[in-house]
Amino acid sequence: MRLWKRTTGNLKDRYRIMVARLAPHGPFRNPDLETVIIKATSHDDHCMDYKNVQRVFKWLRILPLYFKPVLYNLSMRMEKTHSWVVALKGLMLIHGVFCFDIPAVQRMGRLPFDLSRFSDGHMSPEKSSGFNAFIRAYFGYLDHKSMFVFSKAKKSSKHVKEKEAEEILMEELQNLEKLQGLINMLLQIKPLHQHIKVVLISEAMDCIMDEVFELCDTFRAEIARVLLKIYETGGKVEAGIGLSIVEKAEFQGDKLSLYFEFCKDIGVLNAVECPKILRIPEKDIHELKRIINGVNERKTLEGTNNGAVANEDKGVSENMEPEKGLRTVTSDQWEVFDDIIIDVNENAIATTNPFQESYSLVPCIVLPDLISL
Repeated sequence: MRLWKRTTGNLKDRYRIMVARLAPHGPFRNPDLETVIIKATSHDDHCMDYKNVQRVFKWLRILPLYFKPVLYNLSMRMEKTHSWVVALKGLMLIHGVFCFDIPAVQRMGRLPFDLSRFSDGHMSPEKSSGFNAFIRAYFGYLDHKSMFVFSKAKKSSKHVKEKEAEEILMEELQNLEKLQGLINMLLQIKPLHQHIKVVLISEAMDCIMDEVFELCDTFRAEIARVLLKIYETGGKVEAGIGLSIVEKAEFQGDKLSLYFEFCKDIGVLNAVECPKILRIPEKDIHELKRIINGVNERKTLEGTNNGAVANEDKGVSENMEPEKGLRTVTSDQWEVFDDIIIDVNENAIATTNPFQESYSLVPCIVLPDLISL
């Protein structure tokens, strides 16, 4: 049965490639580019076709104007497919497109296709439910991330000088709330235990873990900077929102710990890669409450010199004990605790991330041979 599915999937891909090559050129139609996209999102469930993924990125690298044809052809394929393999490969491909710092990506807004109600049409509902839920959760995150990037770019295009300091601070607080929402959506992307050994699912989880690391680092840096602004110039309203964000961050840190333990159990995260969990000191929470209660006293975070705020870009100081297990790393603002590492299997082999090194989804700088494509 599985061999029959692979055969029919391969025939479908060949047919689509033949149709693409015979199709005339148009504003959004390029036979060569469409062929590469079909190969990158093939029905082969063994693994991602990184060679053709990199070819798509090379088209975008040489000329960002190819972004619309890429988006159009990928959207047409996603809307027509009923295969969880093709759908997942398409999501991983569009996820890699976000690595391109080009205006077209920032202006995209909502994703041009909808997989929020995706259902595989080649398996029984009992067997496909886990794959369907994984794809829907992955799509939901990418769709919201695209809107977040669009909203942030739209706000940054306005003249900052025309805004009041309070208005800028409020926008930064809103961005922090949206970042927390994105992290929560990432934590919903979890495969069922019977699917953790599927290679394509493992590759997608590697991509998800990279995204978790990036968002956590961004949130840690942003909240440090925003809280300093609240302590210096913020009022009761800003302090109230800041306190709510801090309290949610504490709860979210516990959920991140559980998520990291799950990822270590399924082999997509090892002890070396495990990121630090943000823990905000009680003194900073107390300071927010002082502002809310109307106390005029202003205090700055530790790590200051004669009242001047320490440089946010210094990073983490080298003040840690070379002990195993739980350790404390002192930063310029807060203490960041390593998650407790529980080695369930001493002989477990750490998996490598296929999206790094030579087959990374990060855009390649080598220009393509458009003729050979």
